[in-house]
Amino acid sequence: MEIPLWEIVNVDQTLIQNKIWEIINNTIAQKILLVLICVSLFWKMIRYMCGLLHQEKEPVTVLVTGAAGQIGYALVAMIARGAMLGPNQPVILHMLDIEPAAEALKGVKMELMDAALPLLRGIVASTDVAEACKGVNIAVMLGGFPRKEGMERKDVMSKNVSIYKAQASALEKHAAADCKVLVVANPANTNALILKEFAPSIPDKNITCLTRLDHNRALAQISERTKVHITDVKNVIIWGNHSSTQYPDVNHATVQEKPVREVVGDDEWLNNDFIATVQQRGAAIIKARKLSSALSAASSACDHIRDWVLGTPKGSWVSMGVYSDGSYDIQPGLIYSFPVTCEKGEWSIVQGLEIDAFSREKMDKTAQELIEEKELAKSCLN
Repeated sequence: MEIPLWEIVNVDQTLIQNKIWEIINNTIAQKILLVLICVSLFWKMIRYMCGLLHQEKEPVTVLVTGAAGQIGYALVAMIARGAMLGPNQPVILHMLDIEPAAEALKGVKMELMDAALPLLRGIVASTDVAEACKGVNIAVMLGGFPRKEGMERKDVMSKNVSIYKAQASALEKHAAADCKVLVVANPANTNALILKEFAPSIPDKNITCLTRLDHNRALAQISERTKVHITDVKNVIIWGNHSSTQYPDVNHATVQEKPVREVVGDDEWLNNDFIATVQQRGAAIIKARKLSSALSAASSACDHIRDWVLGTPKGSWVSMGVYSDGSYDIQPGLIYSFPVTCEKGEWSIVQGLEIDAFSREKMDKTAQELIEEKELAKSCLN
């Protein structure tokens, strides 16, 4: 019996439709399965990344010398709270002071313990320089001999040469190979130079001194004068020595992206009162509170190390006392304050800035003072 053609056609169409639907259904199922696999892998990746983010970092060991003093008392709590190395970086604090300050140092340790600081993973409080320097990654040198009434510069220098020679030798023997050093005690630039002399294995670029306090003071004066927030003022420079010869330079600085001289509109003030105010700010604070500027010095030390380790914001620089390589015709071998940028734990001197005659004179004057201090330190060593 013959099957009508139209029935054959209908049967074939039905088979074809069923086959198509089967293929479509299989394709959809495969796509759904593929999406589910991708989502699963993506979720595992997210969980893994979150695990890395929450994975605790290895503690960084930070040495603070002169830790029982005013600056040290302010600084150690800032470090332990993350102001220096960031809010997720655990720290171990090594605190060093002289024997007469041993009880005060013990009290500082007790207070740190009582503060129950989550980032603080350990405390060493010692009067033994070798013990204090053991394994340190960062050293903040606050300890030094201050100039007292009736003392000659050479007497003060002689005391500090002795102190920094001993501490440099201890760092040389006991600190981590990549230890970064910040000298705060005055004369900061020359103390850093002495330390470098007696810790030859510490790279030149790892020994610096604090001029960030002067840098911050300059920012504050411009901020107050122009009535803008301090974060709107950028790229002031402190050239030279952390002393009354330092040169606070605004020729490359900006206020809300405009040149400072244009915004201030008073070159007389910028070339005279502004410079003198920054140079003499420390003395003014001593006169006002009968004590030195401990809080701002501690805060600036945190700023210095934080930017050095974590990097400076793009498009801006900070001031650091660093080993001169001859940039801007400054004698190589001095610890001199330059404008620097920092990235991946390394600083670089900002190059190519135009220096006018007024600035040249100021920069050379403070360099000459550092040359004299260097020669004085040498004579004390000899």
